[in-house]
Amino acid sequence: MKKLNALLWGFALIVVGVLFALKTLNVVDINIFFSGWWTLFIIVPCLFGLITDKDKLGNIIGLFVGVFLLLACQDVFGFDMLWKIGVPAIIVIIGLKLILTALFNDKASKMVTVSKENGEEIKVINATFSGQDIHLDGEKFQGAELSAIFGGIKLNLKNAVIEKDCAIILSAIFGGIDIYIPDNVNVKITSNSAFGGVSNKKSNANVEGQPTIYITATCVFGGADIK
Repeated sequence: MKKLNALLWGFALIVVGVLFALKTLNVVDINIFFSGWWTLFIIVPCLFGLITDKDKLGNIIGLFVGVFLLLACQDVFGFDMLWKIGVPAIIVIIGLKLILTALFNDKASKMVTVSKENGEEIKVINATFSGQDIHLDGEKFQGAELSAIFGGIKLNLKNAVIEKDCAIILSAIFGGIDIYIPDNVNVKITSNSAFGGVSNKKSNANVEGQPTIYITATCVFGGADIK
């Protein structure tokens, strides 16, 4: 994806440079600084992001806002329409994204449900306007449910006993969650986020034959780091 991103930006810069040169030489008569030209600094990165980024919600919203502002600068409609139509539309887009991801791409929730039915211990950790720093040294880990609302959670599994595949469901609402994973354990993440996200900072690639932790993350104005 990094290579594709570099190619797209390189192509865009070449086009801009050629247009500047042609205008300077009076070969073409193009008004580069048209009304609302500055919105391209919103539209173009978001357009590229739709192609290269995995989580596309932010880019969709950015593209929507950029095009909306461009049309307003072109007097297609007034700027007041952004508040009347644009903001409600953005809220609807976010809501739909959260619902669809939760319904169709949530393996971790299914795994946690099965674990509970089998009598396995699922760690439940909540941090509301507070912080939690949990170390599971030498303890058997079979899954967890984490919730940070205007708070923070640190869950250290570096020395935990992880014998088989398990799952973590986390919610970070105006909060942050850090999870430390052993080097010999794989991680697969599903992010269901709006104005937030999950960062996987584990350095090692997937290790064949080792357990996998499946993580489903819902982040709204919050984030989670997997380390």
